[in-house]
Amino acid sequence: MKPHAIGLVYGKELRDSLRDRRTIISMIVVPVLAIPLLMFGVGMLMFKIVTKAREEVPRIMVIGGENSPKVLAALHQANNVQIVPATGNFTNQIVEKRVNAVVIEIYEYEGEMKSGFAAERLNAFFQNLKNATVHERLESRKIPVAVLEPFTIKRQNVAPPTKVAASMLGGMLLYIIIIQSLTGAMYPALDLTAGEKERGTMETILCCPVARIDLVLGKFLMVLTASVGTVVLALLSLTATLHIAKRVLAHSVPQAALQNFSSIDFAGVAGVLLMLIPVAVMFSALLLMIGLFSKSFREAQSYCGPLIMIVVVPTVVAMLPGVDLNASRALIPLLNVSLVCKELMSGIWHWNYILLIFGSTCLYAAVALAATIAMFHREQVLFRS
Repeated sequence: MKPHAIGLVYGKELRDSLRDRRTIISMIVVPVLAIPLLMFGVGMLMFKIVTKAREEVPRIMVIGGENSPKVLAALHQANNVQIVPATGNFTNQIVEKRVNAVVIEIYEYEGEMKSGFAAERLNAFFQNLKNATVHERLESRKIPVAVLEPFTIKRQNVAPPTKVAASMLGGMLLYIIIIQSLTGAMYPALDLTAGEKERGTMETILCCPVARIDLVLGKFLMVLTASVGTVVLALLSLTATLHIAKRVLAHSVPQAALQNFSSIDFAGVAGVLLMLIPVAVMFSALLLMIGLFSKSFREAQSYCGPLIMIVVVPTVVAMLPGVDLNASRALIPLLNVSLVCKELMSGIWHWNYILLIFGSTCLYAAVALAATIAMFHREQVLFRS
């Protein structure tokens, strides 16, 4: 193994990749633009949809209202609901969205946004009507209303802003770091292996007076650079997006909430990036193996689909409530990194788990890299047809 030869291969592959438009799109354009589009584009769209649904006056059907004329009169006077004539098939009308809610009990279409908002308005209306009726009856009997509230309940947050921010952004940050480290390395890894096979340049590269281990390590370093670079750009884009959002929402969001977003523990973020390195090494080696095994770029892409699902599942599991870090989970690939990164973002440094997870992940990464090097020495794999 010659460091100079590895550097030459790495420099050559890096220059070629930076000249490739598709590599630039996957490494730079997508991570930089995807986060603002998701946070602002999708966020604003959802905000408009929910706001429009809340502002719409729901259509309400009252069954048996003749038995409660006072309640029915109060409902007719309410300006945030529209009373429609009662029919016998009211359940079908709710499902078909011709009516948003029905009053006997409050019938609703669970999961449908407008029906849910209508049920909320009805519930609030009847709660207010109940309270007003109780107060009226107490006052008529000269009983103070205070008897209904013998004590008050107050909730107070004791978590520091960094932990609040971690709970809000931790899951999204983990998703960005792990998924972007995989997708950022995907196209370069497949292009440097399966792409070489399709272009017929693999044989030419193998004829160069460079040891195969130097060739594969040079390619590996290029893929690793793409993986880590994509994550760094995604994090910079996220930081810029949060700062812009803080300014844009300064007059419409409580300052306490905005303060939480500006109180992210950057030491924890640095620890997360450090834990990412062996993960990126493992991803880069696995993707190179997939590309080497595949006969074409398209075949390699078909193999990457299940790999993405395998990566997503432990990341999502780590965000579920009640899934905490322990000794057994500290040895499960990807799940261990996701769990410890969630702790680091909260400012909690379990050094015994951190060392165990970092060491085990380095071991998995070393095994994947060794398997890639071994595969690169097998002619039946390189020239598989």
